[in-house]
Amino acid sequence: MADDMKKGKGSTFADLPPLVCKPQEVEPARIEKIASEFVEGFELLKRYGLAATFFGTARCTLDSNIYKHTEELAGRLAKRGFAVITGGSAGVMQAANKGAYEAGGASVGIKIRLPDEQVANKYLTDSVLFNHFFTRKVMLTFASEVYIYMPGGFGTLDEFFEIVTLVQTKKIQHVPIVLFDRTYWTPLLSFIEDKLAHGLRTIDQVDTTLYVLVDTVDEAYDYIVANVKC
Repeated sequence: MADDMKKGKGSTFADLPPLVCKPQEVEPARIEKIASEFVEGFELLKRYGLAATFFGTARCTLDSNIYKHTEELAGRLAKRGFAVITGGSAGVMQAANKGAYEAGGASVGIKIRLPDEQVANKYLTDSVLFNHFFTRKVMLTFASEVYIYMPGGFGTLDEFFEIVTLVQTKKIQHVPIVLFDRTYWTPLLSFIEDKLAHGLRTIDQVDTTLYVLVDTVDEAYDYIVANVKC
């Protein structure tokens, strides 16, 4: 049985332990699952043309206005013809999916399986579930013509720096990156400006223009409509 497990026989992907260090041997079952996640993800994305991806916290800890603004902006973009893509869970993601769903648009969830199972929100018209964050991130990276970041935690910040780095290094085309809520984002952007661009010069000044900071739904919507080229 042990040998069969190593060969990927008689087991499911759920039986495989998490990767906590460098693997000592190739696990065929894991490789096959990773490949199948890429295929399934790209099959999902090719069904949608114009799209907007929303990032933000899954926790209901923010000012309720953030959720209202997210829902309104997603709804307006859906009416404009954008498919709205999120991580498919609660909080900001649910608000964006709800806005798109109630506007009659495509509401897509790119979900992740976690130990504390996240429940998909009820406003999805299409979805895919991933086991690996890195395959999911590839899908999110190539999903849309605009990326909208509401307040969030580590995951939101991780996705923000991922997209900014890919645009900075020209690994993906320059797409609009919208940061919503001046109060939340200003301390981080001040650190980037003061410490990275001016102090240490670990980035160029032009890199601070890769994103735009907005504070209202109208600002965000007008900027997106004017700058998304598809």
